[in-house]
Amino acid sequence: MSTFVLVHGAGDGGWSWHLVAAELRRRGHDVVAPDLPADDDAAGLDRYTEVVVEAVGDRTDLVVVGHSFGAFTAPLAAARLSADLLILVAGMVPKPGERPDEWWDATGYRSSTEYVDDDAIYYHDVPHELAAEARRRERNHPSTAAGATPWPLPNWPDIPTKFVLCTEDRLFPADFQRRVVADRLAITPDELTAGHYAALARPTQLADLLDSYLPAR
Repeated sequence: MSTFVLVHGAGDGGWSWHLVAAELRRRGHDVVAPDLPADDDAAGLDRYTEVVVEAVGDRTDLVVVGHSFGAFTAPLAAARLSADLLILVAGMVPKPGERPDEWWDATGYRSSTEYVDDDAIYYHDVPHELAAEARRRERNHPSTAAGATPWPLPNWPDIPTKFVLCTEDRLFPADFQRRVVADRLAITPDELTAGHYAALARPTQLADLLDSYLPAR
């Protein structure tokens, strides 16, 4: 049994992982999915990391997973916790010293003008009722401080790392993500047919993929 530590993305809370968490528990794993601080504009990446570490407590056999903006926090937590595995899902891969606010220009990101609202970008493949609940639960995260905090590690943590690329992601298109992952992590991502919120749209498939990364026992 492993403990999956699920770190949510911008505007979210731990709820965004609830379907994946249920699937992982069904497979015999423990799951921790904390809410990162919201409505605290002074909370930076260090505080986000502390919240994750505190939520884990004395659990062991850790797999840290970060979604989207959660990719800034997940490696910091994984390093602090000496995790066995680090996984990013549609993640914003950071570089040492780079502020999250700078990530967009630094990666050469170009937003699409094809999609005119958040539903079309984020929730196009999420069941309607789930999408409505996700919108209802939106939180004021990340903080101004987190966006302005230079990513503090001198290099990527020495932890095996996987990347799940969502091929129907309208926020981070597949070709863009392949380039960023190759440049910043020097690995080949695994591809899942899903939009940006794979945890809501394809929870069973995503849980299968996360579980598949664990060594055979």
